[in-house]
Amino acid sequence: MIAQEQIPTVLDHPVYDTEGKKIGDAKHVFLDDATGRPEWVTVKTGMFGTNESFVPIKDASVVSDHLEVPYSKDRVKGAPHVDVDGGGHLDASEEQRLYEYYGIAWDEAWQRANEPGDRGWARGDGDGTAGAAGTAGLAGAAGTAGTAGMTGTDDTAAPLGDAMTRSEERMHVGTEEVETGHVRLRKYVVTEEVQQTVPVRHEEVRVVREPITDANRGEALSGPEISEAEHEVTLHEERPVVETRAVPVERVRLETDEVTEEETVTGQVRKERIEIEGEDTGVARDPGDGLGR
Repeated sequence: MIAQEQIPTVLDHPVYDTEGKKIGDAKHVFLDDATGRPEWVTVKTGMFGTNESFVPIKDASVVSDHLEVPYSKDRVKGAPHVDVDGGGHLDASEEQRLYEYYGIAWDEAWQRANEPGDRGWARGDGDGTAGAAGTAGLAGAAGTAGTAGMTGTDDTAAPLGDAMTRSEERMHVGTEEVETGHVRLRKYVVTEEVQQTVPVRHEEVRVVREPITDANRGEALSGPEISEAEHEVTLHEERPVVETRAVPVERVRLETDEVTEEETVTGQVRKERIEIEGEDTGVARDPGDGLGR
């Protein structure tokens, strides 16, 4: 549970769920009139913060610059919608419905103490006087136990002295990383026909006839005059021999390159305009002040 002095730290700051996911931004903190302790916090949800969900603050904790609640983002966004009337009051049955949704037991003692009146969320003027016994309301800037006021911003500007605050929304666009596909390297074997020309040699027989001369007469007449004989010559030739060897030829790997592109995002933001009603006072207007538009 957070203390009253921590309320300024919570308002307009992020609210995260049990898994560390951002639910939205805290809009209002509601006090229990009987104890003066923070009871509920409302969180702006939706793409443009157009929805406001009630979350019990009893077991919430302030961490750094944000609030953590013990509920999932989907559960908070699915909480029953609560309509607060013009005076900022919430019917007791609506609060009981919220308690039941979050699985919190309805306090019979508290219920008896507040019957027959409603338990409401009073919209204060910041002086700590808004809200009556038996009600609970928006935390006031100077509120005391048993009363309720309003802390933080609202969708409408409230007069402060002789001035009025005009607010407008700003669109903040972020990015998230998602998977777009998978790329893998796969090595496999194929067989190809390869042709290569190589020279080969072989031996052929050629008959050489020499006439008898004085130079070879002695060798020619060394044998018998008439006889039978044979002479054999061995022939040789070369034949192609194929041998394969594995040779590394290149290295292949995958790398990713980050490419930045410009993408236009369209959204909607709300702006408050201030109109001047009554007789024309002749006061010059700044074209950018939003008055009368």
